[in-house]
Amino acid sequence: MMTISFIWGIVVIMCCCLWLILGIRRRQTAEPPLENGLLPYLGCALQFGANPLEFLRANQRKHGHVFTCRLMGKYVHFITNPLSYHKVLCHGKFFDWRKFHFSTSAKVFGHRSIDPNDGHTTENVNRTFIKTLQGNALDSLTETMMENLQLVMRPSPLSKSKIAAWVTEGMYSFCYRVMFEAGYLTLFGKELTRQDAQRARILNSLDDFKQFDKIFPALVAGLPIHMFKSAHNAREKLAEGLMHKNLRERDHVSELVSLRMLLNDTLSTFDDVEKAKTHLAVLWASQANTIPATFWSLFQMIRSPEAMKAATEEVNKTLANADQKVSIEGNPVCLSQMQLNDMPVLDSIIKESLRLSSASLTIRTAKEDFTLHLEDGSYNIRKDDFIALYPQLMHLDPEIYPDPLTFKYDRYLDEDGKTKTSFYSNGLKLKYYYMPFGSGATICPGRLFAVHEIKQFLILMLSYFELQLVDRHVKCPPLDQSRAGLGVLPPLNDIEFKYKVKDF
Repeated sequence: MMTISFIWGIVVIMCCCLWLILGIRRRQTAEPPLENGLLPYLGCALQFGANPLEFLRANQRKHGHVFTCRLMGKYVHFITNPLSYHKVLCHGKFFDWRKFHFSTSAKVFGHRSIDPNDGHTTENVNRTFIKTLQGNALDSLTETMMENLQLVMRPSPLSKSKIAAWVTEGMYSFCYRVMFEAGYLTLFGKELTRQDAQRARILNSLDDFKQFDKIFPALVAGLPIHMFKSAHNAREKLAEGLMHKNLRERDHVSELVSLRMLLNDTLSTFDDVEKAKTHLAVLWASQANTIPATFWSLFQMIRSPEAMKAATEEVNKTLANADQKVSIEGNPVCLSQMQLNDMPVLDSIIKESLRLSSASLTIRTAKEDFTLHLEDGSYNIRKDDFIALYPQLMHLDPEIYPDPLTFKYDRYLDEDGKTKTSFYSNGLKLKYYYMPFGSGATICPGRLFAVHEIKQFLILMLSYFELQLVDRHVKCPPLDQSRAGLGVLPPLNDIEFKYKVKDF
């Protein structure tokens, strides 16, 4: 028995030695400083996953603004100087942004690749998103979202006892419920059934969405969804509701989803389930970051008396200028895209909330060996390596944002109360200073709609309800670091608040 154990021990040691000799990359001339990590394949993944911000700060202190880490078998070059961000994006001809994003989508949602180069579809997905989420198309989408938010939020004038009472609820749960239902109706239309039956089905979809979204970081990391039976079932049920046969029975389906249905049917070889799973990807993209962003914007605003006062004054002024009257029984509030864009206080509150809570990771794949020229020097990059920006480092940099952990509702307002765009590092004006939505070719095409959604939500909350925190001195909940790299981090715990319909 001891002999067998001894032999196995020798085998393990030899494998480790072979990994040390053959499996570890050696830094070559003009390459960034290299951290291979101690674990085969994983490299530095565990340290990075535990606290990405502190891990990157530690390596920044050790190596400077540019360094390479092995993560899950991949070599990732982190560029941490915000003065170099525009230099990275200028090297676009050497980068492939599709490879990482399309392969991740296929892995997580369970469809074949949506990259036209792989032959399953000829649809340019990014072009579809830009066409239907920006410009004139944004007007109708924004208008529909405003209608649906009020459909979900406004109480029935018949329930007078409920209108007069304070309601206590978890703020994150409230934002999740309201934004999911309104967003689902806006993108995928309404059933031709009773509203209560439709709401029940959407709330069931909400439960499935939460179940699936809970294991999303694990799927991105490469774990197969079959390891998570309940989440797998939830994903399949969500996709079932988004199959074309079901969407065709709904009314007021958005231009985005209608166009994707047409293009999926005419330009792809996907089967019905795969087509539905590409719509599930749209659902996730529209909700997963918008919901926590809505929570943080509402929480930070209510928590700051100065922010509440400034926001309320701006909302009242905007509604008065638009000749909009708020009531339970009257017509819903309607504001144009132009009117929403002219609300710098709410813009600043949302930006400041996202600055404090977003932890996105901008990734490019090197298409070939090349030299990356930055403010900090020039570095040789190997083919198939990743280049990554982690903007949270910049968002919490005290040189760029003094007192960076404190919420300041007017941080993005200049002396005249207009939008502030001048921020500096090392005495130099930054081109990129705020990046919760990514940048360059991979910047979120739905970012304008997302900000409009959050702004509409805040307008309606301030217009229809009296709002209070249950604990006026409650501390800011910690961020859920398990989702670092995916966008806006949700709170680790919910915060109770009270709301009551105003007397009109």
